Amino acid sequence: MEAPIVKRTGGNGSKPMAKAEHGTSLATAFREIRELIVHGKLSPGSWILEAELAERLNMSRTPVRAAIQWLQREGYILEHRNAKKSRMIVAPLTQEDASELYLIIGRIEGIAGRSIALLSAPERNQICSELRMFNEKLEVISKDRDGNPGEIFENDRSFHRLMIKRGAGARLTNLHKAIEPQTERYWRLYASSIIKDLHLSVAEHHEVIRAIGAGDPDAVERGLQTNWEHGSIRLGRVIQIFGERGSW
Repeated sequence: MEAPIVKRTGGNGSKPMAKAEHGTSLATAFREIRELIVHGKLSPGSWILEAELAERLNMSRTPVRAAIQWLQREGYILEHRNAKKSRMIVAPLTQEDASELYLIIGRIEGIAGRSIALLSAPERNQICSELRMFNEKLEVISKDRDGNPGEIFENDRSFHRLMIKRGAGARLTNLHKAIEPQTERYWRLYASSIIKDLHLSVAEHHEVIRAIGAGDPDAVERGLQTNWEHGSIRLGRVIQIFGERGSW
């Protein structure tokens, strides 16, 4: 979801005026605060202080306040209440939340995957070739057991984003864009502990690629959902060991 661009006309209705400053600032504030949350620079469970964020972003408090409300609607920020007061906090990372997010994104990608499986054979073969390139890089890392978490993340994300790029319409793409950064929060925090299971995800990717090549929409959808569901289970084991973040 992007903030709307508001166009206004001058007094005689002939010339458009500049973009509304608040709308532009709001979109910028939303993206920058979301990035701070996704990259863990605003820790799970930490208080959201409007004045400090405004100073950090070099913005007025008005767009920052609106961005906080927007982030609350999308689940990045929660209102934490106790007997005396309420505060806005960065949404905790919990096993229940991760399971729900992975389930949703698996369904979204599964729908996109079905569309890919119905493309012509030459189109499917081209997509399979691109997917293999990303997955082969992951496979090398999984065998060496020595990879930069950022490199793993970029290749895995590229694999899944290709599904959306080639198989999703505008509405499905927007849903994916809304959910993906929230799953990224979990990946970035727990990535180093998930690497040992990377070979399992690589094998699941292989099955998705095989199903696309065969033009089997049911198998593609099932394969993508399975990859995310199993990813949720693998992540859940790590969360049980290291604990949820910001949940107290």
